[in-house]
Amino acid sequence: MPVRSTQNRQLSLRPMKVHFDLEKLPVFTRAIVTIGTFDGVHNGHRQVLAKLTKKAKEVDGESVIITFHPHPRKVVASAILGIRLINTLEERVKLLSTLSVDHVVVVPFTDAFANLTADQYIADFLVKKFNPHTIITGYDHQFGRDRLGNFQLLEQMSATHGYQLEEIPKHVLEHISISSTRIREALLHSEIEKANRLLGYAFFFTGIVVHGNKIGRTIGYPTANLRVEDTEKIVPGNGIYAVYAQPQHYDQALKGMMSIGFRPTVDGKNRVLEVNLFDFDEDIYDQQLTVYVHRYLRSEKKIRAPACTR
Repeated sequence: MPVRSTQNRQLSLRPMKVHFDLEKLPVFTRAIVTIGTFDGVHNGHRQVLAKLTKKAKEVDGESVIITFHPHPRKVVASAILGIRLINTLEERVKLLSTLSVDHVVVVPFTDAFANLTADQYIADFLVKKFNPHTIITGYDHQFGRDRLGNFQLLEQMSATHGYQLEEIPKHVLEHISISSTRIREALLHSEIEKANRLLGYAFFFTGIVVHGNKIGRTIGYPTANLRVEDTEKIVPGNGIYAVYAQPQHYDQALKGMMSIGFRPTVDGKNRVLEVNLFDFDEDIYDQQLTVYVHRYLRSEKKIRAPACTR
């Protein structure tokens, strides 16, 4: 089902603002800043973000998340292939918008940005662009060219630049890292209920409805064949799942089933993703369909044709 939050009443009063251009940032008021990729925006991340918003309220300031796109590993790591992310950028922003954060700044992670020295990162990026009241980060935070910047340098420079520094405890960071790894592994192994517990919401993705071979219609189960366009987005492992799915122009999600795999009953050659929406038979070709995956039902099975009787 769609991502929901008990904080929606607050969001309607002060919606989160998303910024993509570093040259057009507003002047932040007592900015409380944290930095990270926040892939998954899972329960571990939410501990940090709760601290961020709490601190912003205490000083009557603004909570600011700095995140990056594309993923920094794609730029700074050599020959990084097959990177798999829990969220696309759009999904990440959507999830963050449910958490009473004031601003998300999406920093274009380029070679030039990656090659800022650690001192430049602090003075020309963090201080000049955000004028932070407080920076909340982990002891293991590394930044700048060759990742020479660290928590200790931020601490040393805090008096010079006039910001406070708060450390995210080691056990919280370890929980975040372990959770992210476990979520990715759970998704790839079809352990959707485990992944959802760690995420704190139903894993979801969006695909474009494309034309298939329409075999489902001939047996009374019309399906939407989906193409997930973001190649970095994790897709759960093969199997049959209970889902809710929301067509692009619909206000609510509809109950259905999803099949991921090689369709052994048909040809068993190409991996496909199909969703059967219950009591729904409208033309939604070329539209987006957002699928919320709730429960793994079973593995794929080849359906044998009934024996001929005489």
